[in-house]
Amino acid sequence: MMPDTMRAVAYTRSLPVDDPGCLVDVELPVPRPGPRDLLVRVEAVAVNPVDAKTRLGDDPGGTPRILGFDAAGTVVEVGDAVELFAPGDAVYYAGALDRPGANAEYHAVDERLVARKPGTLSCTEAAALPLTSLTAWEGLFERLGIAEGAGTGTLLVTAAAGGVGAMVVQLARQRTGLTVIGTASRPETAAFAREMGAHHVVDHHAPLAPQLRELAPDGVTHVFGTAGTARNLPAYAEALRPFGAIVAIDDDATLPLGVLKPKSVSFHWELMFTRSLFQTPDRALQGHFLTRVARLVDEGVLRTTARRDLGPLTAASLREAHRLQESGTSIGKTTLTGFP
Repeated sequence: MMPDTMRAVAYTRSLPVDDPGCLVDVELPVPRPGPRDLLVRVEAVAVNPVDAKTRLGDDPGGTPRILGFDAAGTVVEVGDAVELFAPGDAVYYAGALDRPGANAEYHAVDERLVARKPGTLSCTEAAALPLTSLTAWEGLFERLGIAEGAGTGTLLVTAAAGGVGAMVVQLARQRTGLTVIGTASRPETAAFAREMGAHHVVDHHAPLAPQLRELAPDGVTHVFGTAGTARNLPAYAEALRPFGAIVAIDDDATLPLGVLKPKSVSFHWELMFTRSLFQTPDRALQGHFLTRVARLVDEGVLRTTARRDLGPLTAASLREAHRLQESGTSIGKTTLTGFP
């Protein structure tokens, strides 16, 4: 029998991460699934930059708001129109930006955004994958138009040891013919980028264009920008070949895109939440992509980027996860598993 209430971690005001009130333990009603929803008992979650950005930039005015966009768990109830899953299925997903998040014991999510968890991974290991895998998959194969299983040229991936960067590097190395250059600035992040599959690593704290010229004298063909796009755009313009392409995921409203015009370089945005935000007719592709990722994980082609688990989900442990995320020094993904 389902309980009426559940434990969750929420924020009620936009506060800095060192304020104990920035995230609080709450008890809320268990959500009821809509017609196409799954109700999932959450067993593990991961933290992403969007969690901290939302907490700091979107004040809920005192009303508890649950964050959390990466989760793995078990289906316990399904909506009347659900077609793809049944109670007892182990699943993983990234959810939607405009619905309550997964930092709770139970979470309602549209089945079209969900896939069965990789069988070779624990829930903790699987929770690290959905948002970054979807961002990497959509950015590489949809926005940049690189053919899966093919492709020639050179791809630059910024912050290649981060959550998204590490998945981009893996997918590009394993599913395309591109030479992959990652950026990192510390020995440990450079080592992780190479572990994920980067052919080369350059220092993003040093001028990029000379480093890229040495490694790719004929020019870079593609850039996957996860951070520093505005700062690096002139270097991209110099390093890219004519008719090259950039996809970016970081936020900046003042990009000097004019520097790309002489080489007819194309620029694309990637937001993994676009399909769910606008309820596009093809939103079931996200479940399909995650199914592909799970298969590649189970075949040993891709691997989890989970690097640090902070134990059971509480306000205190989630604050620490947000602090690590905001520090800009985390490698891979930080996860939380279970409840006290």
